[in-house]
Amino acid sequence: MPNLFANLECLTLENPNAGDSDACVIWLHGLGASCNDFANLLPELQLDENASIRFIFPQAPTMPVTVNSGYEMPAWYDLLSLDVNRKFNAEHLSQASAAIADIIERQIAAGIDSTRILIAGFSQGGAVAYDVALNSTKPLAGLMALSTYFATSATCHFAGQNQRLPISVQHGLQDDVVLPELADKAEAILAEHNYDTTSHRYPMAHEVCREQIADISQFIDRCLPVKG
Repeated sequence: MPNLFANLECLTLENPNAGDSDACVIWLHGLGASCNDFANLLPELQLDENASIRFIFPQAPTMPVTVNSGYEMPAWYDLLSLDVNRKFNAEHLSQASAAIADIIERQIAAGIDSTRILIAGFSQGGAVAYDVALNSTKPLAGLMALSTYFATSATCHFAGQNQRLPISVQHGLQDDVVLPELADKAEAILAEHNYDTTSHRYPMAHEVCREQIADISQFIDRCLPVKG
């Protein structure tokens, strides 16, 4: 299978008032969306104005998606079913995970310590974020799982380097795309492996709400405090 994830395009944004970035958030969008989705959310976050954080928003490649009648759209993997035990193209997800791991390595090479790198993902992007963070042998700052599910829990290595990784699981109670029980299932698996998780549920569908923006801001501040 050709690697659709080689040379991913990324939108990179930094705080122009805070000098050189000493931390990084890598934030993955959902199925059919774009790297601009969460970039447009940045002005609404209530982060410390002195935070020297680089935000990287990778753009998923365009591919046919089976559950959408083969229609081509940005996707991190082909989704084969939408039921609770949803089926997906595991090779696609593995390639996507490796591509994000490569972004992490490039940020480390650029001078950002791995413990100052936070991984976030919404929906499909969150499934990739789970796989990246919990398999990473580089200690990371945190994992933010937004309206998503732990697709690769059965094959995850649960690397010891991130056993103490802070994880925020955020989900809408009216989500009919990724059912809330999938977030519950992910949290149960994480609890079995003794991860530090914070759980948030909101009166919303498959989206982001105002209350959640405050929780996102607090989690980023917690994981990536301003130095000095």
